[in-house]
Amino acid sequence: MISAVLFDLDGTLADTAADLGAALNHVRMEEGLQALPAATIRPQVSNGVRGLLKVGFGLAATDAAYADLSQRLLAHYSVNLCVGTRLFDGIAALLDALDQRRIAWGIVTNKGSRYTVPLIAALGLASRAACVISGDSAAKPKPAPDPLLMASAQIGIAPTHCHYVGDDLRDIQAGRAAGMHTVAAAWGYLGDGPPLEAWGADTIIHSPAEVLSLIEC
Repeated sequence: MISAVLFDLDGTLADTAADLGAALNHVRMEEGLQALPAATIRPQVSNGVRGLLKVGFGLAATDAAYADLSQRLLAHYSVNLCVGTRLFDGIAALLDALDQRRIAWGIVTNKGSRYTVPLIAALGLASRAACVISGDSAAKPKPAPDPLLMASAQIGIAPTHCHYVGDDLRDIQAGRAAGMHTVAAAWGYLGDGPPLEAWGADTIIHSPAEVLSLIEC
């Protein structure tokens, strides 16, 4: 029996691509480069700064310019966290339905707490989420199971009684390692790695409303 639903943040619960893309393009323009189209940036958003700087500048974390560009990108993003960011269509209704059914839900993201906490507050979810686990909350981020196990402990519900919904391969890897039922969100960013069908998720869904169908089976 499923007693809780945990969500990834970027690309699953909220569409943050506009604000993260704007931060990347802000730095590109500072460097005398043209802005990249949203369609080019979007698949990398779930990969955070590493993915953004890869698509925006062709940089790896070991490159000399990475640290400076990363700091500048994050500085811009930190004061523009929720300009264009919105909950995905259907998410608000899903969260309302979970609350009505008294099913606990929480957020487990690799996004740092410096950005996660104010963003969740701006989206009006801070007082409703049973837990908010950020990328720096646990010893290791996803794809390690540590953040999900921390979430399970905080809400007092065993991993085997939790769904974890995410839009990236690492979400499914982390959920499986934690012993949770893994759900791949096909509306998300999905990355540029293996196709969604190859991730090994227990379930693939195409709209948030399908989470309720899983719970009520």
